[in-house]
This record gives sequence, C-alpha cells and structure tokens, in this order.
Amino acid sequence: MAGVLLGCVADDVTGASDLANTLAKAGLHTVQTIGIDGLAQAPADAEAIVVALKSRSIKPAEAVRQSVEAWRRLKALGARQCYFKYCSTFDSTERGNIGPVMDALMAETGGAFTVACPTFPENGRTVYQGHLFVWSQPLHESPLKDHPLNPMRDANLVRVLQAQSRTKVGLVDWQTVAQGPDAVRAAFGVLQRAGVGAAVVDALTLGDLAAIGEACADLPLVTGASGLAAGLATNFIRAGLAEGRNATALPAVDGPAVLLAGSCSPATLAQVEAAGRRYPVLRLDVAVLLAGTDVVPDLVAAARGHLGSTPVLVASSAPPDAVRAVQDRFGREDAGRTVEQAFARLAAALAQAGARRFVVAGGETSGAVVEALGVQALRIGAEIAPGVPATVSLGAVPLALALKSGNFGGEDFFHDALEAMPGECMP
Repeated sequence: MAGVLLGCVADDVTGASDLANTLAKAGLHTVQTIGIDGLAQAPADAEAIVVALKSRSIKPAEAVRQSVEAWRRLKALGARQCYFKYCSTFDSTERGNIGPVMDALMAETGGAFTVACPTFPENGRTVYQGHLFVWSQPLHESPLKDHPLNPMRDANLVRVLQAQSRTKVGLVDWQTVAQGPDAVRAAFGVLQRAGVGAAVVDALTLGDLAAIGEACADLPLVTGASGLAAGLATNFIRAGLAEGRNATALPAVDGPAVLLAGSCSPATLAQVEAAGRRYPVLRLDVAVLLAGTDVVPDLVAAARGHLGSTPVLVASSAPPDAVRAVQDRFGREDAGRTVEQAFARLAAALAQAGARRFVVAGGETSGAVVEALGVQALRIGAEIAPGVPATVSLGAVPLALALKSGNFGGEDFFHDALEAMPGECMP
C-alpha cells in the first residue's frame, strides 16, 4: 500500500472525528490525532490521517500557523492531497478563520484553485445557490445561528467567504453539479480563467457530493465539511491506491463511564434532558464558576460517588438566552475558556478515579477533555450517529471515547453512545 494518501487538517476535535468517521466508512484506514504531536503515534498503515486542531475560534494568524504546520507534517508522511475540514454550519466570523486558513493552505500546497462545500445531507445541511440551509431554513434563520463563539448571521457563503479570503470567490451552482463530474470540472476551468481561486459548490444530496468529490481528484487542496471527503476516498480506491477495506473494529474497553455536555445547542439540550431520565445529572453552574467560586472539586466528589454504580452526566448546557446573559456579564471568550478548563479538570480527575469511557458533547469541550486526558491519537470505529464514530485512544491506557459536535445525534445519543462503545460500563 502507498501509505498516507489523504492528509486532513480539522479545525476542532469533534469535526475531526466526524471526518474520520466518513473516511473510515468510505474504506480508508483512518487515524485521528489530537494535535500535531499526535502524529508520532499514527500507525504506518494509515491511509488517511486527520489532525484535530483547536483552531476554529482562535486568532486567525495562529490558526494559519497551526494549520500550515499540520499540513507540512502530513506531507512529510507522504500525503498526496490536503483536506481542510470545518463545520457544516461554516462556523466563522468576518475575520475567519476559514478564509485565512484556506488561503494559506492553498499557497502551501501549490494549488491555484479550491472548493468550499459544507454540505452534510444526513444532518440537514445543504447548499443551494451559494446559500447554506439547515433543513428547510436558511442558516441565519435557524436555531444554529446562535453558536456561542461563532454566531452565523449570513447564509450566503460566497459573501461570507469573500469577506475572509484574499482570493476571488465564485459559485458552482446545483444545476451544474446535477450534470455530473465532467460538468463540475468544466465549471472549475471557467472560473479559474475568470480569476476565481475558490468556489462555493452547491450540493443537496450524497450523490451531489460524490460527483463533486470525483471532480476534485486533481486539486491539491479541497475544503469542506465531512461529506465531500467520501468522494476523495473513492478516488484513491478507484485508482488502486487503497484497498477500500472495512477497518472499524475496535478493542474493548471496560470501566466506569462519564458523560460530559458543554454544548448549548438545541440538540444537546434535548439529549441532556433525555439522559436525565436514565442517569444522574450534575450541573456545572457557569455563572457561579465565573464569579469566582471553584465548583469543580464538589462536582468531582459527587461524580466519583456514582462511578461504581452508573454512568453520570455533568452538564453546563443552557438555553441561548441564559448563555448570552453569562457572556454579556463575563465576556464571550472568558466564559468559553473557563468552562473548557473546568471540564478538562473534571475529566482528568475522574480518569484518575478510574473512569475509562467518556462521551463528550461540544467541540470546544471535547478538545479540552482529550487534551486533559493526554489522548494523542484515536482508532476510528463504527458510527454511533451520523458524523460521530466510536473511538479508542492509542497509548498505554486505552480509553473509549465518543466526541460529538453539539448539533449532532438523536435525543438518546448519550445512551446510544454507551451501547455502541466496545466493552462494558463496569463498576
């Protein structure tokens, strides 16, 4: 086998898991690393490697630096094509970070043209005439507009990306995509000759994504959510560079389970409510924490009391109005950072107490938790819900982990995740 074929840079941990899940299902032996240092643990037979950064909400210059370094390391391992993965709701601000990172990776890969396609049909994200929809609603009219760190107020992705990028941004519309890969490739050529360096590409279905993916086979850099990457995997398999085997078996990990919910998305709020009917729920009061009272030791003590008998859920999740009130009082960045640090300390203490199975809701929360647990790389297993795989960490003490974006999963996700993880919730 040819070794690493697709080198992927993801802007958060749950997005990386989503992408790794897609690539594993598509037939590539896939490993996710937590940060650049995790590449040292990647096995030699990995065909796709997804580097999970925490670069979505940091300063654009630092996001660029980390992303370029990750790609350089992936290229040194033999990666032939670069994939930049961001959220299917295009979470960003007027400053970035999608545009600046895209520009930098295009320069680094030597590409003259790339695409932007955040479509994820299984979770209702589609792009039509350059506008991002969440099921039937334009993004800026949907509940997902209220991301606590990167609120989205414009569904027009051509306009959003153009405000962030130095290159000229164009559109490949759905009428073209529906004609198949050859028509899409031809549209790329027309746009390039007109001076366009990046194109938002419409897509409504998995078939659309497959056609776009095939058309992107020769692009050094491709950008999008997870769905488009399946077509890139198929390109490598079709070319005989990968076997296309099923590589999702994971070793069993037995032990106590902890559920952590830091997301405030509507999906996670419903999941926390459902989990509360099965498991004890402990609340992380963000306002009290930010006011200066360290509530973490008491939460650790309370959670430890459940580890011998049942999974326990710790949640900071709150409705958008409550989140905004806290952010207005304490500042958005300080509030987010403080909550992440609290969950990191909580996870580390519970792992030390013997917890071996963790289900985490929220991209920023997941990033903080895996860092605190010392996890550097993950084996990718079977899908729990669209975009969310079961995983097991590489290293001396394996941990079973399910890391999800706040918006993903059904109402019973926490229970479903525990059922799907290899091993048992043992006291």
